[in-house]
Amino acid sequence: MKYKGIIFDMDGTLLDSMEMWRGLDRRFLRENGIEPPADISEIVKNMTVERSAEYFTERFSLNMTPQQVIERVEAIATDEYRFYLPLKDGAKAFLEQAAARKIPCALASVTYRSLLDAALERLGIAQYFKTVLTPDAEIAGKHDPAIYRKAAEILGTAPAETIVIEDALYAAETAKQAGFFTVGFRDITGKEEWEKLTALCDITVDTWQALAEALNMSASE
Repeated sequence: MKYKGIIFDMDGTLLDSMEMWRGLDRRFLRENGIEPPADISEIVKNMTVERSAEYFTERFSLNMTPQQVIERVEAIATDEYRFYLPLKDGAKAFLEQAAARKIPCALASVTYRSLLDAALERLGIAQYFKTVLTPDAEIAGKHDPAIYRKAAEILGTAPAETIVIEDALYAAETAKQAGFFTVGFRDITGKEEWEKLTALCDITVDTWQALAEALNMSASE
């Protein structure tokens, strides 16, 4: 495959953060005196930040507006991004190899922009991305291909020659249907979802080292 650009997801692919996120909703609910339902993480995992905040206020009758929920959750998560969450093993080396080969890269994430910026600066990887895209007035999230198309437009590459790397099945489905070369990256993925991701994506990998080898981007190449 002749690729000319790469679009990265952040959480669960570059950043080892999904365990934190999966516990964040429970932490927030307990903070507000509510015992979390067993399935709460599964319910909200594919929602945008705004939709999950609305869901929490509606389902649990919180004495908070959705915006207040967002602000509190962001405050809890900020310290993790600013001080603690690590890159996945091999992620920075992969970015360095892409830069060495002059492959333009974009970051497309549904995470708060302030959190992304804090982690990118701390980890020293902001310079590898030509653009960082998050949901806004024009980009609803990853159920819609607009975020990937906008990233490719900024990179100056066509979908068919642009790699999208995702750990979430729904996001990979969106990218694949929009004509991108899709890589499934294994994170905290159940067996059934991983099988679906494997069937859907052009390639699937467990590590950044494996992806570098699959794309002939290892340091020895």
